[in-house]
Amino acid sequence: MSGPEAASLAGVGDDNLVLRAARAFAAHHGITAGATLRLTKNLPVASGIGGGSSDAAATLRALAVLWRRPLDDAAMDIAAALGADIPACLDGRPVWVSGIGERLDPLPGLPALGIVLANPRRELATAAVFRAREGDFTTDQFARTTPRNAVGLFGLLRQCRNDLTEAAEGLMPEIGEMRDRLAALPGAYLARMSGSGATCFALFADRGAAHLAAIALAAARPDWWVRAGELLSLSRAGRTDLDVRGRKLHRRAGARVGDGPAGAAREKRG
Repeated sequence: MSGPEAASLAGVGDDNLVLRAARAFAAHHGITAGATLRLTKNLPVASGIGGGSSDAAATLRALAVLWRRPLDDAAMDIAAALGADIPACLDGRPVWVSGIGERLDPLPGLPALGIVLANPRRELATAAVFRAREGDFTTDQFARTTPRNAVGLFGLLRQCRNDLTEAAEGLMPEIGEMRDRLAALPGAYLARMSGSGATCFALFADRGAAHLAAIALAAARPDWWVRAGELLSLSRAGRTDLDVRGRKLHRRAGARVGDGPAGAAREKRG
């Protein structure tokens, strides 16, 4: 394991999502050959942006190629058992998500918008946020239409909310400051918290505007983790992914996928 955020996982040992995904996939298919996996950790741990989930999904993809096994419904079941957002990471394209994350409906035509992510470099446990939250969760109150352009997507997203925001801010007040700073960036159309926090994001018309905004935010708050990039559109999903650092990620075993080159797998026998 390597990368700028690898130290955060030093105390986890063998109980991390990459190894859990590998063991579950091997057990399901009765494979005893084993494999050598290398994880490059680029995203902050416990930050609400699915870094560990994308690593687990990349592991399943790589091992499916290495061991010549299908990524079928059984693989999706394995992904869902490991974490609610891993099926979406394994699917690897824009989707509507419902249930606890296991129901994925394609979202065609998602505009390739710019995005800026900010994190205060403090871990926020998902379980703690859910324990702190009170009341029922919001149900779908809007039609799941396909946005034709950026304006349509922004309008659709403004009808939505993150039900965990208030609980997360109660545990980590910096989240409110991050959302305010992101919303105030030039060209920002919408700013929200991601997942259970503490990372927040802002959306922009294109990647160029997001890049300039990220430079300004990083200069104002050098103690924060700040990255800019582009959302994954359906037209790009079948060819290459693009992570928040603007690096092209080829979707095949041994390539950089998700949080880093976690897709690299080498068979180990005996």
